Amino acid sequence: MIRNSFTSIGGITSVLAVMAIVLGTGGCQSPPETIAEPVTVQAPPPEPSMNVTADAHLTLFGELPERSRIPFHPQASAPMTQHSFTTEGADFDVNLSPDGKWMVYASTRHTTQPNIYLKSVDGRAVTQLTSDPAADVQPCFSPDGKSIAFASYRAGNWDIWMIGLDGGQATQVTFSPHHEIHPSFAPDGRRMVFCLFNQRADQWEICVLQLDQPGSQKTIGIGLFPKWSPVEDSIVYQKARQRGGRWFSIWRMDLVMGEPRFPIELAASAEMALIQPGWSPDGAWVSYGTAMLGSPGQPPEETLNPVASRGDIWIMRADGTMNMCLTDGGGAHFGPAWSSDNRVYFTSLQGGVENVWSVRPALQDGLQVHQPTKDSAAHMPNRGVGVRFEESGQGG
Repeated sequence: MIRNSFTSIGGITSVLAVMAIVLGTGGCQSPPETIAEPVTVQAPPPEPSMNVTADAHLTLFGELPERSRIPFHPQASAPMTQHSFTTEGADFDVNLSPDGKWMVYASTRHTTQPNIYLKSVDGRAVTQLTSDPAADVQPCFSPDGKSIAFASYRAGNWDIWMIGLDGGQATQVTFSPHHEIHPSFAPDGRRMVFCLFNQRADQWEICVLQLDQPGSQKTIGIGLFPKWSPVEDSIVYQKARQRGGRWFSIWRMDLVMGEPRFPIELAASAEMALIQPGWSPDGAWVSYGTAMLGSPGQPPEETLNPVASRGDIWIMRADGTMNMCLTDGGGAHFGPAWSSDNRVYFTSLQGGVENVWSVRPALQDGLQVHQPTKDSAAHMPNRGVGVRFEESGQGG
């Protein structure tokens, strides 16, 4: 573990931990009335760590103390295909190449700190792209498939880096003293969106950067895990609500001439956190994960030491309608990512090990993927929120 940094144990647990942290503080906070100029920018307070049965390693977010991994037994509503096969450590943060033939992901299969790996989706051989002693996570293909952007702690705080698939050393993209994570390319490949931790405001912000103009960085909103549409200037992300259950919900922000329009909430739930959104290759659908903390029906502010009771993969149309569950609520599945063949890849915990799996939604003629189970239907997110915003004149 590294002091004054984010600590965690894997792809699934890192996602759940950031929810517990934000929910525990009531979501995003407003900046104090008066702030003294800091001499140096300190990292956010270290998050609590935990003892686990698997290797402990650094990714981005802390876990809660004195809790061990729950032995999930995932199932799926459609046949699942396994794509990575580590028996030690964890494979997570998967992203697919534009042609759908390759996948890049973070893994602790060889080291206690995660590195970035590349493999064909159906192969067994893996190529290790990074081998820095610090943590490298959240890789993302460029639109031309020739480069990988990722978040790394190698410079002493979280920054965005890039590495080419033709070899060579990784190059640093962001240089601020703030933490910057989760890169995603615009369709033109010349712009990038990521999230930055603003210490003064004590919140995660979404930033856009013109890659050939380092000084062009601009904040466009508040949220986490932004993902740029592969076909247009539209970004989906998650944001914590500041009232009610304070769960994360899924939002979309459209850009016009580079300027953000009013954000649109696509999906929300009073009983689940909706996290890690992504786009289908045609930009018509949005994938996301759901996660339950504590006991069903128990508000997060009343949950002591929350851990996930389950996590599922869902999809919906880009306007927030037609929410469909790809998994049946029987296990832990997180971090969905679409491929050009319309398979949805994600991390799944089976047999106590996190590996990459996929499932293919049945989207022909707009048909549902499957009829949700009674259990999953009871927790179905609100639908069509984005449409209602647009009808009221507030949408983008």
